[in-house]
Amino acid sequence: MLFQSQLASHFRLTISRENHIFRKKVGKLAKLEKFGNGSSDPFLGSALRDWSSSEYSISYSPGYPTFKGQVLNGQQLWELMEGLEENDLLYYTHLLTGYIGSVSFLSTVLEVVNKLRSVNPKLKYVCDPVMGDEGKLYVPLELVSVYREKVVPVASMLTPNQFEAELLTNLRIESEKDGREACNILHAAGPPMVVLTSININGNLLLIGSHQKEKGLSPEQFKIVIPKIPAYFTGTGDLTTALLLGWSNKYPDNLDKAAELAVSSLQALLQRTINDYKSAGHDPKSSSLEIRLIQSQNDIRNPEIKFRAERYT
Repeated sequence: MLFQSQLASHFRLTISRENHIFRKKVGKLAKLEKFGNGSSDPFLGSALRDWSSSEYSISYSPGYPTFKGQVLNGQQLWELMEGLEENDLLYYTHLLTGYIGSVSFLSTVLEVVNKLRSVNPKLKYVCDPVMGDEGKLYVPLELVSVYREKVVPVASMLTPNQFEAELLTNLRIESEKDGREACNILHAAGPPMVVLTSININGNLLLIGSHQKEKGLSPEQFKIVIPKIPAYFTGTGDLTTALLLGWSNKYPDNLDKAAELAVSSLQALLQRTINDYKSAGHDPKSSSLEIRLIQSQNDIRNPEIKFRAERYT
C-alpha cells in the first residue's frame, strides 16, 4: 500500500459510479470534467483523481425515444473491484453514486463501500438516491427499501430531491419545517450531510441543507431560494451532486458555502444553456435541453456567488 499512500498524500481519489452515455455531456462525463480527471484545479483546492464504472453504457439517455447499449450487472462490477484490488488500487477518498436500476447492482455497491472503507475508513460516500421525481418512480419499487434500510445508514452525504426524500423518510414534505424534519430523520439514520436539492413549497423552489457535525448535536440547517427557469434540462441532478461533492471537499465544515457555490455554478450554466438554444433559434420550452457543460467550465471552477444561504435559527 506504499504507492497508494504516497499518491493519496497528493491526490483526492474518487470513484464515480455513473452511467456512461455516449451522446451526452452529463452523468459520468460531467463528473470527470468537474473533477479535473487528475489535473490541479482551484475548484477543489487539490487534485482529484477519478476512476469510474458504469451500470449502463448506452447511446443516449433513456429519456430519448430509443437507446441501445449494455447493462453491467453486480457480478461484473465486483470483478472490476477485484481487478483494482489485485493491482493494489483500492485507496479512495470519495465514492459517488447516482442512478442505479437494479437491487443486484445496488447491493454490490454496498459491498464496494465496505471494501473501500476496509482500506480507508475515512472514505466519504456521496449518494444521489435517484429514484424518481414529481411523484413518479424511475426505478423498481423494491429499490426504495434498499436505499432506506441499507444505503442511507452508510452514506456520508445524501442528495435527494423532494420526492426521493419523502420516499426515504415516509414523510410528506409540504413546508420548510417538513423539509428540515426530513433532514433530521435522515441524520438519525446515518449521513451527517443531507441536501434536499429541490423542493417546491407554495410555488417557491428551494434547496434545504443540513449538516450534523456531531451525533447528538442539532444540525446546522439552511435554505437557498432557487429561481425557476421555464425549461427542462437533462443532467442537472448529476451536476448538482458532483458540485456539492467538490465544494464540500474544499469546505468540509461549511456546507452552506459549498451549496452556495454549487447553486451559483448550476444557475450560471443553465442560463448559458438557455441563451445558446435561443441564439440557435430553438425554443427552450419545446424539449429537454442538453446542458452546456464544457462551455461553462469557468462558471464551474470560479463561480460568482449570486445565491446566498439563509441559516435557520
